[in-house]
Amino acid sequence: MSQPTPTTTRSRRELRAWRNAVFVIFILSGLAMATWVARIPGVRDDLGLGRDPSAVGLLILGMSVGAIIGLSVSSLVMVRFGPHKGMVGGLTIVAIGTLLIGFGSSVFHAVPLVAIGLILLGFGNGMVDVMMNVEGTAVEREIGKTLMPLMHAFFSFGTVLGAGIGAAAAALHIAVAWHLAVIAVLMVAVALFAIRFIPREAELGDETEAQPRMPFGQRLRASLAVWADWRLILIGVVMLGMAFGEGSANDWIALATVDGHGQQNSTGAVVFGFFVAAMTVGRVLGGPVVDRIGRVTAIRVTAAMGVAGLLLFILGGPLWVVVVGTVLWGFGVSLGFPLGMSAASDGQDNPAARVSAVAIIGYCAFLVGPPLIGFLGKEFGIVLLVASFLAAPAVRPVAERRARAATPATE
Repeated sequence: MSQPTPTTTRSRRELRAWRNAVFVIFILSGLAMATWVARIPGVRDDLGLGRDPSAVGLLILGMSVGAIIGLSVSSLVMVRFGPHKGMVGGLTIVAIGTLLIGFGSSVFHAVPLVAIGLILLGFGNGMVDVMMNVEGTAVEREIGKTLMPLMHAFFSFGTVLGAGIGAAAAALHIAVAWHLAVIAVLMVAVALFAIRFIPREAELGDETEAQPRMPFGQRLRASLAVWADWRLILIGVVMLGMAFGEGSANDWIALATVDGHGQQNSTGAVVFGFFVAAMTVGRVLGGPVVDRIGRVTAIRVTAAMGVAGLLLFILGGPLWVVVVGTVLWGFGVSLGFPLGMSAASDGQDNPAARVSAVAIIGYCAFLVGPPLIGFLGKEFGIVLLVASFLAAPAVRPVAERRARAATPATE
């Protein structure tokens, strides 16, 4: 019903290779984040920080600051170098940061070195987050099927892979430095291999032989001009609510299950697992469903599920009510972010700048959401999910909007 229109002259084999290469970039981004998270206890012990969570919290804050800076400069980097070079450069920065974290903790036992590594990890991954979404929307348009939810599911697969490797490394008492060094080298090697299958696209800002690059100033003005588009801002509202709900859940569900609903720590971890599983399933299955029912209906249905899930989780009661609420919450936030990316790139000039703009909105909400929840309460997430529901018409494909405008009597 709302499938992207194919725009390609490439062979199916070339398109499949391009798509799979972008899947790999999403996996690497998730792998990088989960590798650090899985070894936080080991890093803490190597640095002798004791059991005080505030010290580790300051280190994590450094990574968040780096990520926000990376998101902010991603448009400039992409305008200057294009996503083809930008993704490899960003993942190389991530790898350097990962190396500094590992050797800073296990070899040099230096908190400043680990802090610099975390800033670089956040900075590089922030840039890659935007660029891989730009590239993902490009291959989605070329193939003509909704792929962005599945691409975000591959990010989740990367986090599962990173967490599993991290757990195994910790269980085998492998030093943090050597574990993170292997992951860093692996990321760069795999990124260099995968990028060979991603074509250079002048439309995205890559340098190509067939088309000379526009002057930097002209490209920069075109990149900034998209922020004046009201439809893009409404798409950002959809993503804001969904990303806020996802980011807050990641940091607060386990704790709220324990402190708010009187459950054991292990139960809190299991409940969080239900959320991650529901969100991943929603993204794996979401593409074909969206192609059948349309983006607008998909956003409205999932936003309604998210509101219902949050209400059940907040009100609580028996554990099964909390679990059902968590599952609905996970399904509810599963599609808004990737569908917002698709909508931003659909049928408009300068798709790279448009996707970059909404990606910045979404990822900033993802990063800022968790601390804000502590001040504003979980109920604020309901307000933003309702806003996503109301702004859903903004994600309607441009071709469908034009058809509706030509036949105003047809709903």
